[in-house]
Amino acid sequence: MNKCYAFLVTALLLLSCKGIDEKKNESQKNNITKPTEKKSGSPFFWEGANIYFLLTDRFNNGNPENDINFRRTDSTAVLRGFKGGDIQGITNKINDGYFSDLGINAIWFTPVVEQIHGSTNEGTGNTYGYHGYWTKDWTAIDPNFGTKKELETMVKTAHKNGIRILMDVVINHTGPVTDTDPVWPKEWVRTEPTCQFTTYENTTKCTLVDNLPDIYTESDEAVELPDALLAKWKNEGRLSQELDELQLFFERTGYPRAPRFYIIKWLTDYVNDLGIDGFRVDTVKHTDEKAWGELYKEASHAFSTWKKKHPDQVLDSTPFYMVGEVYNYGISSGREYDFGDKKVDYFDYGFKSLINFELKHDASKDYESIFKKYNDILHGKLNGKGTVNYLTSHDDGNPFDKERKMPIKSANILLLTPGASQIYYGDESARDLTIDAAEGDATLRSFMNWSEIDSLSSTQKILNHWRKLGRFRNDHPAVGAGKHKRLGKTPYVFSRSYTNGGYTDKVVIGLDLPKGKKSLWVKGFFGDGTKLYDTYSETEIVVKNGKVLLENDFDIALLEVVE
Repeated sequence: MNKCYAFLVTALLLLSCKGIDEKKNESQKNNITKPTEKKSGSPFFWEGANIYFLLTDRFNNGNPENDINFRRTDSTAVLRGFKGGDIQGITNKINDGYFSDLGINAIWFTPVVEQIHGSTNEGTGNTYGYHGYWTKDWTAIDPNFGTKKELETMVKTAHKNGIRILMDVVINHTGPVTDTDPVWPKEWVRTEPTCQFTTYENTTKCTLVDNLPDIYTESDEAVELPDALLAKWKNEGRLSQELDELQLFFERTGYPRAPRFYIIKWLTDYVNDLGIDGFRVDTVKHTDEKAWGELYKEASHAFSTWKKKHPDQVLDSTPFYMVGEVYNYGISSGREYDFGDKKVDYFDYGFKSLINFELKHDASKDYESIFKKYNDILHGKLNGKGTVNYLTSHDDGNPFDKERKMPIKSANILLLTPGASQIYYGDESARDLTIDAAEGDATLRSFMNWSEIDSLSSTQKILNHWRKLGRFRNDHPAVGAGKHKRLGKTPYVFSRSYTNGGYTDKVVIGLDLPKGKKSLWVKGFFGDGTKLYDTYSETEIVVKNGKVLLENDFDIALLEVVE
């Protein structure tokens, strides 16, 4: 008995040790540093949001069973077919804490409405609507991306994690015409001429490219629903429901049954039903601008209705948000976009922010030149409005650092420049943007490099840096929304301060600091005796004689007040 007992104890100890070793090995599988857990009590402001932008089909495959639908099996050019990413994959990464670890407080994903079923040849090879911008039916979710129930789950999961959801929407065009996707009725769309982009009219009343039928967004003439759409709804068993909902919408609003109002109804349904927090609006300058004010009005009504129905799910009183893609708009333009023969202030038509195409050019300047410029504009001629900055995107063929030689500097510029930031999926992991044989924007759209994140120490080091900056930015609205002031030139130290109502936030940041001992000048911003915490090196310090002293091998410091 004693020998058996001893043997049993020994066996149990060995199994226990093995379990401990396995857990230790799993935790050391990659060298990614989890940020120090600190629950942020900071309020949210879109002006300083940390937005993560991803191609739904290229981010994460959560459900391999939905990878093929509508016989989309034709061979395609490199990176121009569906690759399996879906809504479930996004939800999985929210649950894994991937976005929270990056300090992300808003996720923008490419459109997930039903795409054309067929493929086209754009001159670069056979292509499917994997990107989501080729709509066939605004009222349905494309099964390649998932289901409406999965979208609802994603929104709820994001909200539980303090993350807003930005839905990418398209009004100005349908998908291309294919053998299985007929053109919409002539009362709905124009198929010529192709835009020339030299005047207001030949930018708005034209097709963006060949074979991309353009919605008559300027028209107030009532039109009938396409027969093909009615037949589709009937076949899916939802014809009566869709028609009844449209009747109620037009009775409530009094709008004519013009093309844009149908689409506005269909898009705002996702807000009304799911609590979508905002829209990223595609191809803004190719649509009659009054349509955007109408979209914002109806989306705000839908958001308010959803909040009343779901008071337990409401994050706060932040109103519905719209950011617009006015291609080639730059922050230096202020409020207006110049078509050459006409200027339009899109901020007057429901937009809180516009995407800024200028930072990728400014990124070659020194930090202070960038930060001061953006501070002066955002708190000057754009005061009360905002910009969403980016360095890489899905359709900008000339991004900053396309070869990913400066991922640390990219993080510093993108996450510390005043304004909202847009991390393009893989910025934080130096995902390759130069894919062999991929033509045009396809090279920007490779699948997320999860394997490199799991296995390469160089990638993990980059990700750790993005995480530290992102979390600091999320914890401190002053970083993106606050006022900038240089405190020291050598070493470079600056402050950000933000006040909104009774809320105040103040931080100091140092960049290009020397390794080893370093002195950061904070006089006039933090008084002597103030206890500060450097979140980058995880060090507590005290202000003395107008400065703080640090000793580490980092060239950056992120200083906050110790509560």
